[in-house]
Amino acid sequence: MYGTKKKALFRHNWRSAELPLHFGLGSGTLKCMAMTHTQILIHVWWPSDTRSSHLTSIDKATAMDTSTHFEKLLADMKLDGRYRTFAELERMAGAFPTALWHRPDGERQQVTVWCSNDYLGMGQHPDVLAAMHQAIDLSGAGAGGTRNISGTNHQHVALEAELADLHGKQAALIFTSGWISNLAALGTLGRVLPDCVIFSDAQNHNSMIEGIRRSGAEKHIFRHNDAAHLNELMSAVDPARPKIVAFESVYSMDGDIAPIAALCDVADRHGAITYLDEVHAVGLYGPQGGGIAERDGLAHRLTIIEGTLAKAFGVIGGYVSGPALLIDVIRSMAESFIFTTSLCPHLAAGALAAIRHVRSHPEDRAQQAKNAACLKAMLRDAGLPVLDTPSHILPVIVGDAHLCRRITERLIAEHAIYVQPINYPTVARGEERLRLTPTPFHTKAHMRALVDALVAIGHDLGWPAIRHA
Repeated sequence: MYGTKKKALFRHNWRSAELPLHFGLGSGTLKCMAMTHTQILIHVWWPSDTRSSHLTSIDKATAMDTSTHFEKLLADMKLDGRYRTFAELERMAGAFPTALWHRPDGERQQVTVWCSNDYLGMGQHPDVLAAMHQAIDLSGAGAGGTRNISGTNHQHVALEAELADLHGKQAALIFTSGWISNLAALGTLGRVLPDCVIFSDAQNHNSMIEGIRRSGAEKHIFRHNDAAHLNELMSAVDPARPKIVAFESVYSMDGDIAPIAALCDVADRHGAITYLDEVHAVGLYGPQGGGIAERDGLAHRLTIIEGTLAKAFGVIGGYVSGPALLIDVIRSMAESFIFTTSLCPHLAAGALAAIRHVRSHPEDRAQQAKNAACLKAMLRDAGLPVLDTPSHILPVIVGDAHLCRRITERLIAEHAIYVQPINYPTVARGEERLRLTPTPFHTKAHMRALVDALVAIGHDLGWPAIRHA
């Protein structure tokens, strides 16, 4: 026999439609009668002899000091060196790689940026800016809706056609970011292919990991850039099951490049779809800037090539390109494409102008490659621990989160050089680093100032890697 019914009102900032909920509460029952956007109305039933104990537990649960919990989370991150602070910068059109730093004291100071992903400075190119201004004058600011509801603009269609042509594919589909494009494509393909298995490189980007996780498909992780291990894993799976092999071309933190041909050989042997993330390569490699796959003559071997509009093309957005059938499946079934407002038309127009410029001006990426090689040589000559990467990304290893932050703080405060520290979870603990990205616009004077500053700060702070340099 149950005793008295009590009513309790719990307030939350949960945004949800009204929904009945049932919870077990010891020997009693907790029933949520209604949930609105701002509160939950709960009726609690319990035996008469247990009312007091349950009231006490409920009071404690609702009285949890969430602020203290959140403060501890952030305090632990600061203690561990993982807490991230942002430098407030103001980009200066036409002055790249110079930017204005809004200092903590309220003053403004010009700094040289050494860690931008705007690899070719296209975010400030006159052709790109002109195209964006023209599109704003023509179409206004926003897209007007999702792609399905009034949000497919002429600029979107033109951009997708250009991207498909860039990679030699039948079709392309644009998204609001590169992160979303990986989430949507991998999440959808892994979900709709029955009994699918996805094989993922151990160093794949978070967006690929999240897409694979979202798909619900069985996954196997092969050792980084290890085609033999990939083959071993694939050989242990039923040949009849659909398979996807997902990897990147240029890895953003170590700057190394995947053995695309060897990985494709393994994938072909097992009848797998190949999915290549070219985010850090498009615009920078290949005769037309199509990426490492184009440079190596392998684009035709990749089922899907994914990329971004936010790095070498200097704007924002992401995309996938591939067979028309697969792109149509992603377009029709990816929730993160269907239920979000489409890219603003002026952004699509700017990206289109950037791609067309990059395709027809190989001298820009040639100068960028030359500058990357020059800076790497200068860093090595100075005894700085730069990884010998085959790409434009130059990681300088520090190996300690707090030291990494102190180096960057002194670079900007004392030398007007901005480099963001890279710490866990972006890289493993003990592999903290400075990630340098030379552009075509960094001069020898810029490079000398950076190297000299790193050496001076390193000696002053006892940075072990250059203590005896």
